[in-house]
Amino acid sequence: MQMKNTILEDFLSLFFPRYCLGCAGALLRGEDILCTRCLTDLPKTHYHRRAENPVLNRLAGRLPLRHGFAFLKFRKGGMVQHLLHQLKYNNCPEIGEKLGKAYGRELADESMAGEFDLIVPVPLHRSRLRQRGYNQSAHFAKGLSEALQVPWDETISIRTLATTTQTKKGRAERWENVRHGFSVNANVAIAQRRVLLVDDVITTGATLEACGQHLLECGCASVSVACIAEAQ
Repeated sequence: MQMKNTILEDFLSLFFPRYCLGCAGALLRGEDILCTRCLTDLPKTHYHRRAENPVLNRLAGRLPLRHGFAFLKFRKGGMVQHLLHQLKYNNCPEIGEKLGKAYGRELADESMAGEFDLIVPVPLHRSRLRQRGYNQSAHFAKGLSEALQVPWDETISIRTLATTTQTKKGRAERWENVRHGFSVNANVAIAQRRVLLVDDVITTGATLEACGQHLLECGCASVSVACIAEAQ
């Protein structure tokens, strides 16, 4: 049966070739979403191996964190920017799941799976969600959840204000833009749970700070953060 499936896949690939969403090259058998070369060439931070790192330092004194990570380094014009653009604007939510699984496996290999009870994605406002059709951070959370075997829930954190884009705003402007923009679903119990809050990119950290503060105020045991990428 497996041999028949392999033959069918090879036959279909002749007429409907699959392409890597990173480099646009043809995917080989066993590859999906991103080719092996693109996965290997991703500019990883390895922040999860460091007791101190730029993500923790960026939020120091603003949001008490148990752990703080970013999977990749964001460089203007680089592969990570391309992948994030595909993820957010070109209807490719599968990129978020692929990167989530890849990073989740790395965290699991460092025995981090037992550090979290729940994964919560930073939410989109309902108007932005209707426009985009999905929350890119939720797909990253889904991939992390599968690899870490930790449940995820996108109904916990709620975006109450349709804020303007954070792009091109300074640190103070970003904070004012989001500081009153979140709440927590009263119907979901998060008391004494160790939450991993996830987002696509951390720049100043204002969004994570605002969202994380609401989670702590509602009684979770701790907040950690993990992002797909860290921008300078």
